Amino acid sequence: MNKNILLLTTLLLTFLTVTKTIAQSTADQLRISEIDKSYWTEISRTVKEGDFEGYKATCHENAVLVTTSGKNKQSYPMTKALAGWKQGFLNTKQGKQLDNVQFRFSQRIGDATTAHETGIFYFTSHDSTGKLISEGYTHLEALLVKRDGKWLCLMEYQKAKASKEEWEALK
Repeated sequence: MNKNILLLTTLLLTFLTVTKTIAQSTADQLRISEIDKSYWTEISRTVKEGDFEGYKATCHENAVLVTTSGKNKQSYPMTKALAGWKQGFLNTKQGKQLDNVQFRFSQRIGDATTAHETGIFYFTSHDSTGKLISEGYTHLEALLVKRDGKWLCLMEYQKAKASKEEWEALK
């Protein structure tokens, strides 16, 4: 009898663990799909179209940019970063340059209202004749929050330059 109780208890605990794992996996998949469609796709669109206001709208009002990918290690308000990037958006909108950004991820953690995304972004910029101006792969971490049904960047951390091989490994 004790063996049967032990077996039933073990089966019940296993069932509950598997059920919780499946539910969590489904929730993760739904969150990731939602973030891909409403956040990362929007970032790519705004960069490609030169939609500065659209890009700005993806950032929380208190968002922070951290960068250690260049010579200097810096952290500052995203509003300062946006001011520095604005001309590139305007040039793109006016057809003076063609910009593109793509994202691939190695880790995606979160719940219904928070997300921590780790991966690489690939940015290219061409002049109006199609000549490459700049290109680069960069390791990225992003902290997102969902406010009023919309995912917003709270922190973007551009960590270090990445290689094409690292990018390809994330397919």
